[in-house]
Amino acid sequence: MKIIIIGGGIGGLTTALRFHQAGFEVKVFESVKEVKPLGVGINTLPHSVRVLTNLGLQGILAKNAIETTDLVYFNKFGQQFWTEPRGRFAGYKWPQFSIHRGTLQMILWEEAKRVLGEERLIANHHLARFEQDETGVTAYFTNRETGENSRVETGELLIGADGINSVVRQQLYPNEGPPVYSENVLYRGTTRMKPFLNGSSMAMIGSMQQKMVVYPIDPTPDADGNYLINWVGNLKEGKSRLTARDWNREADKARLVDIYKEWTFDWLDVPAMINGAKAVYEFPMSDRDPLDRWTFGRVTLLGDAAHPMYPIGSNGASQAILDADYLAECLLTSENVVDALEAYDKERVPAAAKVVLQNRAKGPDQIMDMMEERFPQGFTPDEIPHEELANVMDHYKKIAGFDVQTLNQKK
Repeated sequence: MKIIIIGGGIGGLTTALRFHQAGFEVKVFESVKEVKPLGVGINTLPHSVRVLTNLGLQGILAKNAIETTDLVYFNKFGQQFWTEPRGRFAGYKWPQFSIHRGTLQMILWEEAKRVLGEERLIANHHLARFEQDETGVTAYFTNRETGENSRVETGELLIGADGINSVVRQQLYPNEGPPVYSENVLYRGTTRMKPFLNGSSMAMIGSMQQKMVVYPIDPTPDADGNYLINWVGNLKEGKSRLTARDWNREADKARLVDIYKEWTFDWLDVPAMINGAKAVYEFPMSDRDPLDRWTFGRVTLLGDAAHPMYPIGSNGASQAILDADYLAECLLTSENVVDALEAYDKERVPAAAKVVLQNRAKGPDQIMDMMEERFPQGFTPDEIPHEELANVMDHYKKIAGFDVQTLNQKK
């Protein structure tokens, strides 16, 4: 079976590796001229690390990532109100990794190049459109710089793993319109600094009105003992000039330092951390409404092309990896392509939609707003509603597919 994958990001490359492992012929087409390690930090949760482990990648991930030990929540005064172990420290068979997005993408790209062959990773090819009939799919590509037609490719199946502004999705849903802007703006940066808490913790501070997420993403310190720390500030900005996703718009760092100027704690100096970043980028937090179906004949969607979601609960990349694994299983166990894609839709469309909607409802981070609303001036330890908070956190794990009991039953 010959399969065409549109998009050489984390979802597309994981799909290519998983399909190759399953014995399928795969080609990956990427719009950009050269794949580079762009972006900032992300988390891969145990359910997705399971898939990457089965692809033989856990070792190289461990060398290039931080194995997250715990997740800790604080209010805007730096008071801790929730902590839980993560990954193997929580009893999972697989770790949780915090890693630079670009590092993960390059690990996947190099592995795909090694096992598939460089000739099956085709950069600088932008999908213009596709056609399909009962026997296969034809994809037409252009050069984005010149606009000239560059290639025609045929296959039995086409997968759109081309992100939130997916060309494949646009052709399937021509009247959908732009992404839905949440009125929250994310401010993202990385800073070389001394470790905080136990050195491998992920910290969540504040509330959804003003929030900061902080975690290390590189296990190697510099000569001064500083580690690369990824941070994300989330501000409720309301109707903003930002209306579409853009990873490359530089923000006003001084303004951000001023907004967070009171957030100086004995375990972390947030203004100093922001000020220490070489650059800060602003990113309008957006998603799309869940679809009823991703599959039309021999064409389907995967990852952000299928279910772009708010970066809450560390599930964006992880859900794309789960898509890849399940679609491979469907292709291996179904008699034909169309049946396989229908089975993929039946399982993954509702599962991913639940995560998208749960993230819109603040996901696990709703405990931050619960504490802010009840204790705007801070709290005493005996006031923390531990059972309520635990219920929220456990509920999200089940919806997102990584409650420990269910996951550990898998191989």
